[in-house]
Amino acid sequence: MIRQVLMLLFALFISALMDSGDAGGENRPASSSGFATPATGTSLPVFPETMTDDDGRSVLMTHTAMRIISLSPNITELIFAAGAGKKLVGVSRHSNYPDAAKSIPDIGDSFSLDLERIVALQPDLLLAWRSGKARADIEKLERLGLTVFTTEAVTLADVPRLLRTIGRLAGTSGSAERTAKTYEEALQQIENSYSNRPKVSVFQLIWHQPLMTVNNKHLISDVIRVCGGTNVFALSSSLTPVVSGENLLAADPDAIISSVLLEQEESAPAEVKAFLRQFSQLSAVRNNNIFFVHPDLIQRQTTRVLQGTRLVCEQLERVRSRRKIDRLTDPDFRTPPP
Repeated sequence: MIRQVLMLLFALFISALMDSGDAGGENRPASSSGFATPATGTSLPVFPETMTDDDGRSVLMTHTAMRIISLSPNITELIFAAGAGKKLVGVSRHSNYPDAAKSIPDIGDSFSLDLERIVALQPDLLLAWRSGKARADIEKLERLGLTVFTTEAVTLADVPRLLRTIGRLAGTSGSAERTAKTYEEALQQIENSYSNRPKVSVFQLIWHQPLMTVNNKHLISDVIRVCGGTNVFALSSSLTPVVSGENLLAADPDAIISSVLLEQEESAPAEVKAFLRQFSQLSAVRNNNIFFVHPDLIQRQTTRVLQGTRLVCEQLERVRSRRKIDRLTDPDFRTPPP
């Protein structure tokens, strides 16, 4: 009887040890490889393992990453969300979320990496944003003997995939899986509520001098789609095309979603007022359908993009409500084509 009690206590101790290994981004012992995380059923990787990144490159991981450097603010956020924040030894400049990221050493930005500092930090993994780092920079890092893994979220559904990938690389699959599932459930609710609503044509303004927007391969275009909108420059060949004023007037969107603060107030900057005067003929300007969403909530490929998505959906719903009022009060009102 005593022996059975001792065996039970030992089993409970081992179970608690395995659970605590995943908390806070800590790595589990190598001997636990191949076990399934009890809460999620996610199997842990067996090293060495070759994984394919979002550049289509095969990256050999000889062990769980213990010292990670993020080369983009959005990746910094994802690493924390995947439960691996404690493994970060360096982050890209402007990594301002969560607050803990602000105290991690700065290794430069997309325009200027501090290679000497990166090497001195002795990382065993660098996570890069595919759209933010040139191929030459990645090759330069690899020539220094460093392991680089690139990521990219083209759609909202890609964010939980990246969380799971980071969890696998960092040995925090349990935490990553929980965050990914919470995100997926929230995204499904948003999509169910808005994606089939009457269409609203949208111009996404990411900069106003010159006019810059996004095509359908950008995450923001998927945000617009989920909210029941259509991106008026979806078919542009460039990911972030510069468009002419003439093209914008021809597109005549129902709404403008801006990452630049375009407020129709006396305190608005002169260039903002000039923008509004220049495009006063647009339906979006005439009907006051100009909305602002903070760039961190719509341009970063992180879990916070759902906050931005909810804002966009609410804003497009306002456009639909105004249409309904116009339809009731104006007998000559014409419903926009789907």
